[in-house]
Amino acid sequence: MGGRRVRIRRLPLLLMTLFLAAAGGAAAAKGKGAHAGGTSTSRLRFRRESGTFKVVQVADMHYADGRATGCEDVLPSQVAGCSDLNTTAFLYRVFRAEDPDLVIFTGDNIYGADSTDAAKSMDAAIAPAIDMKLPWAAVIGNHDQEGTLSREGVMRHLVGMKNSLSGLNPEGVEIDGYGNYNLEVSGVEGTSLGEKSVLNLYFLDSGDYSTVPSINGYGWIKASQQVWFQQTSSSLQRKYMNETPKQKEPAPGLVFFHIPLPEFSSFTASNFTGVKQEGISSASINSGFFSSMVEAGDVKAAFIGHDHINDFCGKLSGIQLCYAGGFGYHAYGKAGWSRRARVMSVQLEKTDDGEWRGVKSIKTWKRLDDPHLSTIDSEVLWNRGSNGRRKKNADGSGS
Repeated sequence: MGGRRVRIRRLPLLLMTLFLAAAGGAAAAKGKGAHAGGTSTSRLRFRRESGTFKVVQVADMHYADGRATGCEDVLPSQVAGCSDLNTTAFLYRVFRAEDPDLVIFTGDNIYGADSTDAAKSMDAAIAPAIDMKLPWAAVIGNHDQEGTLSREGVMRHLVGMKNSLSGLNPEGVEIDGYGNYNLEVSGVEGTSLGEKSVLNLYFLDSGDYSTVPSINGYGWIKASQQVWFQQTSSSLQRKYMNETPKQKEPAPGLVFFHIPLPEFSSFTASNFTGVKQEGISSASINSGFFSSMVEAGDVKAAFIGHDHINDFCGKLSGIQLCYAGGFGYHAYGKAGWSRRARVMSVQLEKTDDGEWRGVKSIKTWKRLDDPHLSTIDSEVLWNRGSNGRRKKNADGSGS
């Protein structure tokens, strides 16, 4: 939530109607990873048939007590019977339509202040991904911890849920926040890049509110987190480019967190795709994380939530900065403006002899919760241009 609407009411406990189906491993033929209790049982990898890896981003569900929790900012004709269960139904619609390889929840997954039991709310919010045996990962926003669990407690719960690929924090590293981790997506099994990460996903805790008395407003990504991110990026790049088969350029990276950076204010309607219908609710100081991403050299795009009725992507210094648009019905929105999810599809290059290699392009679009589950604003976020047509060298190297 962008912070302009704060409610203090508490709603009655929902007799939970959603049954969390036991989730086993996902279809091996599609190369989907599975995760239980924080231990990976199979790696994320690209699909053999299509050479693709698809992500559905879900921002700002604001889940509370299910059927007992009413909707916000919907048309008068939609008010009756509208609840958190509309958010659940939309999740199922999107997952069935897109069949993602990974679902990423980018914070304010629950609205803690209106949740009677934070753990039960999270279980219900994530239930469709678990029910459909989809690997998923999450970060937390500024409202998740406002109920019966602390920020650490919320993240620990998310890490321990079925099929969760979420991480609490890197081992042996003193770092601010909870939910700083990375995931590696391997190439197609059996190919020369089948044991390498050809796509790197970074997750960071962008905080909730400033803890510095002289600074008002929202939190930010701290120096300790930026050091960890840069070291992790550097290590992954070295492995990709120096270990056999050596590659000529880094594997692309995508970054996920909740609160926008001040740089999201850099765009006008003439240089972004999507809409900007509210202000950019970033921290009141610039902690320099955008510069850290630029300097890292592998980041192609960053994806956030927080400001529900912004859904644009704009490119700055070679990095696409993208909002998802609000997903949940117990979250502020705009009546008549559909709730939405962002989808990213990453495509591998195919050589002349038919082998899948490194990433060729990254595309995105949005799915709307309208009668047609409409797809809008399809665009290419990044592509390798002429490099995407490079042939494999005789020694197996290339990119």
